[in-house]
Amino acid sequence: MHMPAYERDPFATSLETRILKCGEEKGRPFVVLEDTVFYPEGGGQPCDLGTVNGVAVVDVQKREGELLHFLGATVPEGPASLRLDWIRRFDHMQQHTGQHLLTAVAQDQFKWETTAFHLGAQVCDIELDAPSISLQELGRLEEAVAAEIRAHHEISARWVSPEAYGQEPVRSRGLPEGHAGDIRLVQIAGVDLNTCGGTHLRHTGEIETLKLLGTESIRGGTRLFYVAGGRARLRLGAHENRNATLRALLGAPDEDLVNALQIKLDQLLALERRSRKLEEELAEGQAAALAARPEVLVEAHLEHRDMAFLQKLARGILGLDPAKVVFLTAETGGQGLFLLSAGEGSALDVAAAGKALAAILGAKGGGAGKTFQGKAPSLAARAEALAQLRLPRD
Repeated sequence: MHMPAYERDPFATSLETRILKCGEEKGRPFVVLEDTVFYPEGGGQPCDLGTVNGVAVVDVQKREGELLHFLGATVPEGPASLRLDWIRRFDHMQQHTGQHLLTAVAQDQFKWETTAFHLGAQVCDIELDAPSISLQELGRLEEAVAAEIRAHHEISARWVSPEAYGQEPVRSRGLPEGHAGDIRLVQIAGVDLNTCGGTHLRHTGEIETLKLLGTESIRGGTRLFYVAGGRARLRLGAHENRNATLRALLGAPDEDLVNALQIKLDQLLALERRSRKLEEELAEGQAAALAARPEVLVEAHLEHRDMAFLQKLARGILGLDPAKVVFLTAETGGQGLFLLSAGEGSALDVAAAGKALAAILGAKGGGAGKTFQGKAPSLAARAEALAQLRLPRD
């Protein structure tokens, strides 16, 4: 059985080999190599990236026993120099090995079986058959995993025959559909033995650390989020930078940030309530002034007002004089707004008039009953739209 370089030595970062075949799949060029350091996507682990003769490897997939290395450009057959994106690979090994250890500890010490695993770009997760997990249980699980990391257990991989496989104390018996032949086992000495085709570390100490981030309910079980190794340090660094910014903005130490932010939010909520009350009073005052005009058509343009304010203003005007027709416009955020509304005492066909206004303004809009409203890229044609409103005058 040919064992690729990524299995022989998961820590190899380069390789001199040959391109045996070139092809294309759905417009993407690919090569098949005599040997490779690039792990193909599978088993919950994303593929490796890097370069072949300086050309970017953008994807690696297994197809009918062949490893297709999809490239950013076409490369001819012949000698090939492979360079692995080691930072990505080592991160994947830390997350994946961390998952094996987390799964083993969760099952052995808490009787929670892992039913699924996902290695994400930022955060990883496993799905456990536990209906819920308390904060206290999370703390105990994290401490138990940390103890196994410190124990520096050796990690190894080996292939066994199907006959020998049946005699091994393997944690999970799941195999890929259609699998035939020998089976690869990954062992964490004294802790776990499992089927896996992925790349792994040499001992648990290389995981460095594993931090549990939280849980969510899913399909009757619990999804548990975590980060391991370098991701945990990067995440801590990001939190520290964020806290430094918050300390400067809120003028409070770390332990008081939440309280300081809550005070600011309460103040903002109070200001918003006051602003809404003032806006309502403004709408009432403007409505009274506009309703007092002698014209049947009441029109006004307002700066920096939203559609909710236009609606309030229109209701206020028509509440005072149901015989009037109201045409209001506003500009906010570089966009034009318009509203056409008629009182119960008006005979105006608002739907037809509104569509005509929208066509002139180049706007999109709609409405129901006695109101039509919409948004326009600009209000440059407002005067022309206003002229189209043919209304009887008192």
